[in-house]
Amino acid sequence: MSSTKPVKLHPVSVFIPVLNEADKIAAAVQSVAWADEIVVIDTGCTDDTVAIARELGCRIETLTFEGFGKLRNDAVALCTHDWVLSIDADERCTPALQTEILAALEGGPEFDLYYIPRRNYFMGREIRHCGWYPDYCQPKLFKKGALIYRDDMVHEGFDIHGRLGYLKSDVLHFSFRDLDQIIHKMNRYSTLGMQKMLQQGKTSGMGKALLRGLWAFFRIYVLKLGFLDGWPGFVIALGNFEGTYYRYAKLALAAGQAGAREKAR
Repeated sequence: MSSTKPVKLHPVSVFIPVLNEADKIAAAVQSVAWADEIVVIDTGCTDDTVAIARELGCRIETLTFEGFGKLRNDAVALCTHDWVLSIDADERCTPALQTEILAALEGGPEFDLYYIPRRNYFMGREIRHCGWYPDYCQPKLFKKGALIYRDDMVHEGFDIHGRLGYLKSDVLHFSFRDLDQIIHKMNRYSTLGMQKMLQQGKTSGMGKALLRGLWAFFRIYVLKLGFLDGWPGFVIALGNFEGTYYRYAKLALAAGQAGAREKAR
């Protein structure tokens, strides 16, 4: 007598965008091994990330990076199932979150998309302040069509089309391996942020860049109580100063260069 595996009413696809995440991808994939499909989105890896993911049974799709908003929309379109969970290579789905997701999707889900609290770790400790918890950055579990990302280069906005709910269990986020990674991400994201503001027609000057940077530090370290997180809180606030300052400084320089080219014509 043969037995057949019961068919899930609401199977889940997971997508993970990657760029040189060889040291993180295995743990990320293993944390969502319960999902019905794992799609790793290769945006130009030159290390062993893709090989590791393929060996773990993931489906590999390659997309050209044209901004995080477009990347995520294209990734969702590549997922086979109607329900999608978005995680990054530096995030981990906990067993408690797995149980809660499966319970929420069993039968008829009450909502069409869900925020998931993100618990951040940095410099070997959990960050409880700095605005880093519960860190509802964007809905991470959603039905196709319920969440549409905007075509932003970075810090992509989104539009909601459906009933929005909240899960209680955390996804874990191990944001930075070391200071080199912080500096690299700050430089990349400040450039992407500058391009986003340039497209929006915004302007800047070096004085404005400094004031924006100082405000970013004050907001994180004082208003959001980053000082209670010790040295990690100070480093996070300093990183926000640098990222904000360089974003506006790059915008000022880009505008100046564009003006010089116009005069040279």
